[in-house]
Amino acid sequence: MTLKEVVEYGVLGLLLVLSIWAVAIAIARFAHYRRVDVAAWPKRVELEASLTEGLTTIATVAANAPYVGLLGTVLGIMLTFQTLGASGDMDVKSIMTGLALALKATAAGLLVAIPCVALNNALRRRVKVLLAAWDAQHG
Repeated sequence: MTLKEVVEYGVLGLLLVLSIWAVAIAIARFAHYRRVDVAAWPKRVELEASLTEGLTTIATVAANAPYVGLLGTVLGIMLTFQTLGASGDMDVKSIMTGLALALKATAAGLLVAIPCVALNNALRRRVKVLLAAWDAQHG
C-alpha cells in the first residue's frame, strides 16, 4: 500500500466511519424521543440526561470532520510535492491529480460536518421541546 492510498483511504475511511457513527446515534436518539413519556420522569435533570445522551458525540464529529478533511488535504499536498521533488517531473497531469486528491479530503470533511451540525441542531431542538413539556406538566 502506497502513502497515497493510506492518505486517501485512511482519511476518507475515517470520515465515512465517523459519519455512519453520528447518523446511527441520531437515528437512535430520534427513536428514543418518539417513545419518551416526559410525565414518567420525576426529576427534570434525569430526563435531560437521558435526552442528551450521545449528542456530544454528534457535535464532536461535526466539529472535527473539517479538520480531518483538512489533514487529508495537507497530507495530499505534501505527498504531491514530495512526489514532484523525487521525480523532478513537472507534469501538469501529476500535479493536478495530487491536488484533486487533496481537495477531495476537504470536500469529504465538509460533507460529513454539515449534516452532523444539522442533526445536532434538530436533536437539541427536540430536547428543548420535550423539556418544555416536562416543565409545563410539573409547574
